[in-house]
Amino acid sequence: MDLTPLIQLTRGGTLECLHFGAVAVVNARGELLAQAGDGHWLTFSRSTLKALQALPFMQADGAAQFGFSTQQIALMCASHNGEEKHIDQVQGMLEKSGLNHRALRCGCHVPRFYSLLEIAPPPDAVFDDRHNNCSGKHAGFLAYCVQHGLGLDDYIDPMHPLQKAIRRDVARAVGMDANDFRMGIDGCSAPNYALPLSRLACGYARLATGLKDPEFGASFHALGEAMTAHPDLVSGTGRNDLAFMTVGRGDWISKVGADGVQVLASKRRGEAFAIKIIDANKEALFAASVEVLEQLGWLDDVQREELKPWRAQPIHNVRGMPVGERLPVFKLKVS
Repeated sequence: MDLTPLIQLTRGGTLECLHFGAVAVVNARGELLAQAGDGHWLTFSRSTLKALQALPFMQADGAAQFGFSTQQIALMCASHNGEEKHIDQVQGMLEKSGLNHRALRCGCHVPRFYSLLEIAPPPDAVFDDRHNNCSGKHAGFLAYCVQHGLGLDDYIDPMHPLQKAIRRDVARAVGMDANDFRMGIDGCSAPNYALPLSRLACGYARLATGLKDPEFGASFHALGEAMTAHPDLVSGTGRNDLAFMTVGRGDWISKVGADGVQVLASKRRGEAFAIKIIDANKEALFAASVEVLEQLGWLDDVQREELKPWRAQPIHNVRGMPVGERLPVFKLKVS
């Protein structure tokens, strides 16, 4: 496998864990600028795909037609915590489409902010599909179906016209032939695609260029601006996308996906990088992301300090004793 060690953990000076992965740094023209491991490593995009899955709706001027706010555009790109502010926005999207939560096909789970905050849900709490972390994306899916008079019951079927439109636009955005995609079903029951890290990064580099993109300019601008204006809606309390986009001061578009994938783009540079940690360890993923930012020279001293909780650093036990270190062990290779 063309993977390389990215992050190592030592305990008492002895190697304990080694997290392998790959990194691709790409510009909006699709040129591979730097890599660690195989920059073309094939990986499922998972929730990093959400901003690109919104393209058919945005290209059809759906946000304007339904009166979706920038907050609600951000929710279409979100893996949210299921906090009250997230549910309110999803409910508003459904109401603007003339629907209720029973039309959603993403499934129900306990909101993630309970586990993040290490608190138990109230004993009388009742949850539904709106609390799914992907419900904003699905509300956007449904709005597209209403806009085009398409069936609602099977909108997650890979052969549904909505999913065909998504596959088409994602392929255009990442510079691939849609027939070359490998498809799987995501946790929210919607189709998801595996593609090279370099192609995923290219899609986000184009997203970051906004209006400058010749094909999706207006859509990319609206999506990118919504994500950076409302990072709390894209993720939520205690989440890395909120932290990274806040530290980026409006320049960085950050999106994490399940099982060890993350993409981060710079609007000012028109560049993006995509990372895959093969064992899906989140601490290693976030530490590797900060290290890439460091090696690319995207951090100033203030940002470096603000990202300290997310970077590789000494490890302490529950009594606060230093017991080991988490360290980056890779160097980007310039192409």
